[in-house]
Amino acid sequence: MALRRAQTTENSVLDYIPEGITLLPNTSGARNAEEAVRIARLAREVCHTDFVKVEIEHETKYLLPDNAETIRATEMLAKEGFVVMPYMFPDPIAARQLEEAGAAAVMPLGSLIGSNMGLRMRDFIEIIIANAHVPVIIDAGIGRPSQACDAMEMGADAVMAYTAVASAGNIPLMAEAFKHAIDAGRAAYLSALASDRGTGCAVQPDYGVFALTLLLAPLSEGSWPRSGLRGDGNMEKTWH
Repeated sequence: MALRRAQTTENSVLDYIPEGITLLPNTSGARNAEEAVRIARLAREVCHTDFVKVEIEHETKYLLPDNAETIRATEMLAKEGFVVMPYMFPDPIAARQLEEAGAAAVMPLGSLIGSNMGLRMRDFIEIIIANAHVPVIIDAGIGRPSQACDAMEMGADAVMAYTAVASAGNIPLMAEAFKHAIDAGRAAYLSALASDRGTGCAVQPDYGVFALTLLLAPLSEGSWPRSGLRGDGNMEKTWH
């Protein structure tokens, strides 16, 4: 990768980025730690940021990250003062090693980059989230707002989504859908979700209060069901 400094009368693309936006250059295209470090140094000069997403892949078909080289690059860049956010295959051991190497966050893939297949690596990601001491950001494979919501419900700190938004028929609307999905997933996680029971179980209210079942549907006002006993003692339900 070559970088040429040139004087020009034209504005830089950086001039059009709103204030308050943090740029996250990445090292995509790097095949080993040394190449990733070189790209990161160039990116810092161009983008004026210490943030860098480390991305090291050996092939172009599946774009699977090389965890060993990623750990090496993370350690080298962290020592140079970079805020390192490594893209990684979801191996819990590698996630811990990245933390020890100085990663500011770990970014396990949910599934293949650009695949829109969602959280195919769920079991391993859950282990990473449960043991991480840095933010966990799900990177790659998130193709639908519902998948982003699912990731946030698991306890992920954030998700990265590009293909799903960029390839949508209505990009602003899809971006808004992702925002709502992420907010909903995070709220669900913070509310302490009930665990799966595996069997049926009647809700037993505590503290002497009535149990309420919420009907979450966009029903118009006045369309709620009313139940009552008929003269023969059987229950009847009518809609109004």
